[in-house]
Amino acid sequence: MPLRVVAGSVGGRRLVAPKSGTRPTADRVKEALFAALGADHVTGASVLDLYAGSGALGIEALSRGAATAVFVDRDRHAEQAIRENLSTTGFDTSATVSRAPVRTFLGRTRRDQPFDLVFLDPPYELDAREFALTLRALADGDALASGATVVIESSRRSPPELPEGWLVGWERAYGDTLVTVATA
Repeated sequence: MPLRVVAGSVGGRRLVAPKSGTRPTADRVKEALFAALGADHVTGASVLDLYAGSGALGIEALSRGAATAVFVDRDRHAEQAIRENLSTTGFDTSATVSRAPVRTFLGRTRRDQPFDLVFLDPPYELDAREFALTLRALADGDALASGATVVIESSRRSPPELPEGWLVGWERAYGDTLVTVATA
């Protein structure tokens, strides 16, 4: 099934997936997720897409009215796919792409503008302890705006360990995928 933007200003536009074998979020999962988020969490938001892969989640947010997005992935094929997808959708001026490990990115720079909406869709093979450290770095750093929404895709068999104080607002399983929406 082709990868595409589901809705918004560029709804229906096809996207490319990286050559490095990512697991793109299914359209039905994106539809349900963005319906659960609602326009008030997306419109005008500053978005951070971590473990971005093709960039489909951040691009979906831009298509639905997010103001800006930053895409982070350490894989060069992912970086190329994200750049191509941003060019294809016309969002290249609203976004930046950083090729770096996620924890390195989170610890690297101070931000003047924290993020309102964060997507994390790490490889399912990522060690649970390593991912918990990533979530802790996100929680302890300066990347999140007050009351930020954090969306995590994980394997249903290994749900994420959320940092203390984060509240789950919505959680659904789709096959082997568990989608958790939390407020930080």
